[in-house]
Amino acid sequence: MSKLSAFLNPAPLGEEKEVVISDRFRDENGEVVPFRIRALSQEETDAITKQATRRVTVNGTKQEQLDSAAFSRLMVLAATVEPNFAATEVCQAYGVLDPGQVPGKMLRAGEYARLLKEITALSGFADVEDEVKN
Repeated sequence: MSKLSAFLNPAPLGEEKEVVISDRFRDENGEVVPFRIRALSQEETDAITKQATRRVTVNGTKQEQLDSAAFSRLMVLAATVEPNFAATEVCQAYGVLDPGQVPGKMLRAGEYARLLKEITALSGFADVEDEVKN
């Protein structure tokens, strides 16, 4: 098998994983319900980056700046499969029209950080951070 075939037939991008974000989410039997997340592709991450980039004026010059809070929020929204933050009943339960506001209302700050960390790790960012540190 040539090396080229490894690049033509890689492992699928749509990897999913169940992660326990908090023991606050329990089913009717009292069992902890995990969140299901998926890895994001570079193409999806580029689109999220574009959405989260704002044009600002600094000293009379227009510049683009990444809004890191918006970037994180969009990543969580795009990569969380279950619960579906965009589901009508979920948005209604948290009193919002914008699904992007659901995670912030549903999760404690540490739970949100844990979810984001799991998403970034599954999407391959943890490997990049380790390489940069070394």
